[in-house]
Amino acid sequence: MASERYNARPTEARWQAAWAAANVFETKNDDPRPKYYVLEMFPYPSGRIHMGHVRNYAMGDVVARYKRARGFNVLHPMGWDAFGMPAENAAMQNKVHPKGWTYSNIATMRDQLKSMGLSLDWSREFATCDVAYYSRQQRLFLDFLEKGLVARKKSKVNWDPVDMTVLANEQVIDGRGWRSGALVEQRELVQWFFKISDFSDELLAALDTLDRWPEKVRTMQRNWIGRSEGLRVRFPVEGAVPDGHDFVEVFTTRPDTLFGMSFLALSPDHPLTTELCKASPELAAFVEECHRMGTSVAALETAEKKGFDTGLTVKHPFMDKAFPVYVANFVLMDYGTGAIFGCPAHDQRDLDFARKYGLSVTPVVLPEGAAPEDFSVGNEAYVGDGRIFNSDFLDGMAVEAAKEAVASHLEATILGQQPQGARQVNYRLRDWGISRQRYWGCPIPVIHCEACGVVPVPKKDLPVALPEDVDFDRPGNPLDRHPTWKNVTCPDCGAPARRETDTMDTFVDSSWYFARFTAPWADDPTEPEAANAWLPVDQYIGGIEHAILHLLYSRFFTRAMKVAGHLDLDEPFKGLFTQGMVIHETYKTASGDWVSPADIRIEADDNGRRGYLLSDGSEVTIGSIEKMSKSKRNTVDPTEIIESFGADTARWFMLSDSPPERDVEWTDQGAQGASRFLQRVYRLAGEAADLCPPAGTPIGKDLSPNALAIRKAAHKALAAVGEAIEGLRFNVGLAKIYELVNTLGSALANDRALFEEPGNGAVLREAFDILVHLMAPMTPHLAEECWSMLGHETLLATSSWPVVDPTLLVEDEITLPVQINGKKRADITVPRDAANDDVQAAVLALEAVQKALDGKTPKKVIVVPQRIVNVVA
Repeated sequence: MASERYNARPTEARWQAAWAAANVFETKNDDPRPKYYVLEMFPYPSGRIHMGHVRNYAMGDVVARYKRARGFNVLHPMGWDAFGMPAENAAMQNKVHPKGWTYSNIATMRDQLKSMGLSLDWSREFATCDVAYYSRQQRLFLDFLEKGLVARKKSKVNWDPVDMTVLANEQVIDGRGWRSGALVEQRELVQWFFKISDFSDELLAALDTLDRWPEKVRTMQRNWIGRSEGLRVRFPVEGAVPDGHDFVEVFTTRPDTLFGMSFLALSPDHPLTTELCKASPELAAFVEECHRMGTSVAALETAEKKGFDTGLTVKHPFMDKAFPVYVANFVLMDYGTGAIFGCPAHDQRDLDFARKYGLSVTPVVLPEGAAPEDFSVGNEAYVGDGRIFNSDFLDGMAVEAAKEAVASHLEATILGQQPQGARQVNYRLRDWGISRQRYWGCPIPVIHCEACGVVPVPKKDLPVALPEDVDFDRPGNPLDRHPTWKNVTCPDCGAPARRETDTMDTFVDSSWYFARFTAPWADDPTEPEAANAWLPVDQYIGGIEHAILHLLYSRFFTRAMKVAGHLDLDEPFKGLFTQGMVIHETYKTASGDWVSPADIRIEADDNGRRGYLLSDGSEVTIGSIEKMSKSKRNTVDPTEIIESFGADTARWFMLSDSPPERDVEWTDQGAQGASRFLQRVYRLAGEAADLCPPAGTPIGKDLSPNALAIRKAAHKALAAVGEAIEGLRFNVGLAKIYELVNTLGSALANDRALFEEPGNGAVLREAFDILVHLMAPMTPHLAEECWSMLGHETLLATSSWPVVDPTLLVEDEITLPVQINGKKRADITVPRDAANDDVQAAVLALEAVQKALDGKTPKKVIVVPQRIVNVVA
């Protein structure tokens, strides 16, 4: 018999060593079995894994181990998303090199992930900061450039004047740089772009084919791509109009509301605005103020609406009226034409602006059932459907009909040698600016020559490797001030030239890594045959925070790589699952400082729970349950959990406590409960090992009812758990395992003698073999230990998934509801194959039925086989 207590630490290490020695999880591309590619979004090497990693990678590992047992050739790789600003920040703060900091963190996190017992193919590991990886990325850039998928153009960016770098919109907080605190400026810089907008229609349409993606994610991508059908309208400008600006063009999706117009607004970057600034210092100052806002749509939407009256007006296309022209801080230059007409009654943003500046508000869409004389708009715009009114020839029309009427009318009206209106499809999606003014990123492989212009680095000269002799003693890009690295000769003419010192956005690094994993040894970015065989990824798992940019960029990259000949498919991820977050209580001292869970003790009594600092015993406030974060110090170190309870306990708790798409709250009590359950399984397996006959012993033909019940319970659990894993309902599968363990535990406690008979003993062996298989994807170390205790000499990790006996899933008895005069009064359990007459006799013998009939003969008894019985009294 096994020892009474399962000792996780030495056991887990021993089985991890056994798997590694046997190369169990190394995948061969020439394996003839059907393929299955499971991938979790790879981590940034920050230095420590967190509980979110534990949950994410445990889910992927369940799928990988299950599919491997089901006979698939499983690819389950791991790498590191290793470039980015945090490494440069660490270099400045800690006087270390980003490379050393990054690879040291990778080494630590690799050991932590290995301690989880993940079935990863570590032979395919790479980091995106490996020269071997980013040199292939540089090849992709050159191929995309050759195929016309790369552009270099001016663009508005968020510029931090202290750190001297471009900031992403998310790094601008209240108009200031997230690290320096300096007021952010909008600058126009020459940037490199990937032409993702060329694929707008295709990326949008293909979302309908991704039926194994969450609908929420597909909706977010649809909104980000933002296809809109509208009308381009030309407005004549009146007043002191600069030369060449006789008309302003507006793109609108609501031409039906033109009669509700009260102003026209220009972007601060509109060409007419730029001309007007030359003669108006006041307008120039206003534009400068606008440029201190972030460039994101969210920043503009939430900011206070401000405008500057230019003194110009525009003529309305249908009315003998002129409306003022403003420059407004909420109008984007890179959407539509950089100008809008304001209809305050039916757009909240326009309404806020109109109320602030005392402009007219004329409703032109009347809700169904409302009276024109009674309807007005207060402080909330009406954006619903209805009929058009206050709109001359459009009155009485439905919204869509009015749009069509306006479009037809303006298309037929010539203004300035062009139609006054033209139908147009617009997209919110803009080309992807990849230029970043930082060191720790993939260098963009081009050279700037005074004579030849921009010259691609010849592929034979790749990689363009980052220099290691750089300093971070002052802000800005170290590549710009390196004494030699940027100085080269032009590959075309041989004259002195300089390298591009911008590096690529780190989203580029993660937009094709899934393809590189299919053949990370290849000299080219991919081996097309391998990439086409493995891709798309069958199951991709990661956080909802990557629902837009990472996934959209990856979808673009797959198409671009197809154009460049590196693979032959469009969509990278067949199935997508977005797991919930890991959350925990928060704690604060009396002075308002956040406290780590490791630094307090919790006491509970009839009056509730209280927390106390371990250091001095002072009471802390137990706060809300929130996402684990370093800032609120409510994190739990996975390494400490693994050392205390074992990796399997952490994995089991993460999988069992909540549906995987929802948040899970980490609690010590939950971890302890998971540990107790695994100890129970270990003890039961030890007891069973003493009773089980050798493997291969046939199961008896004439089983007792109790033995047959054990077989049925095991096979029902086998079917249910397999179905749950296939559907990524891990918590449901674990609940079925709990049920099976309870059944087996009860049998061992109350019917032990039953299994001393050889035929029945084989039932017990089969049931425990099934149980151990079911637990293997979730708790692989414990399962291997129990498998060995049960007398198996092979590794469980290389064993096939048990086969369900469908005859054992069929119930011999069924329970039918009994209705009397249409109302349910009872239930009755009968043999599944019982004749209708027998069912009827059993129903009439029920006390509830006899009481209802009160000695009378029923008018009719209707038996619907295996469904319901109706008694008509």
